[in-house]
Amino acid sequence: MSVVELDRGVVATITINRPEAANCLSRATLDELAAAIETLATDDECRAVVLTGEGEKAFCAGADLKERATMTDDQVRDFVRTIRDTATELSRLPQPVIAAINGAAFGGGCELALACDIRVIDEGAQIGLTETSLGIIPGGGGTQRLPRLIGPARAIELIVTARRIDAAEACALGLANVVATSGTARKLAAEIADRIAANAPVAVRAAKEAAWRGLELPLREGLELETDLYQRTLGTEDRIEGLTAFREKRPPVYKGR
Repeated sequence: MSVVELDRGVVATITINRPEAANCLSRATLDELAAAIETLATDDECRAVVLTGEGEKAFCAGADLKERATMTDDQVRDFVRTIRDTATELSRLPQPVIAAINGAAFGGGCELALACDIRVIDEGAQIGLTETSLGIIPGGGGTQRLPRLIGPARAIELIVTARRIDAAEACALGLANVVATSGTARKLAAEIADRIAANAPVAVRAAKEAAWRGLELPLREGLELETDLYQRTLGTEDRIEGLTAFREKRPPVYKGR
C-alpha cells in the first residue's frame, strides 16, 4: 500500500496516506513524496498542485518519532536532510502548490506547508514548529522559511516557544492564506487550484518564478528578472489567445504554449 498517493491531472493532488500515524513522515513516506514531486516537476499538463493528508485529524504531524528512535545519529542526520531536501524540491515545483492543511501540521509537517506557495487551513487545525520542545531545532527549512513568511520577531517567538497556534492566529500572522470551515480545506484548496489552472500556464509559472526568485535578489536585479520573465510570455500562443478572448468577450482557452 502506498503511503503517498499522487492523483495526476491539470490539478494534481499529493496525499500523505498514513492516517493511522497522523500522516507522519517515515523514510518510506519521504521516498514516495520525493518521487511524486519529481514526477510533477516535468509534467507539462499539470497547472497546479494540492498537497494534503489523508483523514480529518492530521495534515502531517511531523517526523515519525517511533521510527527515528531506532536510528543511529548518522541516520537521523540523513533523515532530517532528506526532509529539508524534499521540502526544497516541493518549493521548486514550477506549478503553484497549495497546502490543504486539514488537521495537525507540526514539525516537519509544518515545514512542508511552509514550502508551499499557498496555505489553506481548516478552522479546527493547529500548526507549529514544535522541535525545541523535543530538544532539537527545525531542520527541514523551518528556521529559514517561517521568518521570511511572517517576519523574524514573530517567527522566532513561535520557534523558541514551540507554540502550536490555531487556524485564526495562523491566518492573522500570515502563515496561512485563508481559513476553511470545518472539513472543507481540501475542497477550498481545489477551488483555488482550479482558478489557477484556468489562467495561462506559461504566465503562471513565470509569475511564481519572478516572485520567489526576486525575493532573494536586490530590487534592481529583481526588476530585471521580472522583465526577462515578462518577455518570455510575449511570444506565446496563450498571450494571443488571452487578447483574442478578451476582445471576443469569451473565456480564454489556454494550451500552455
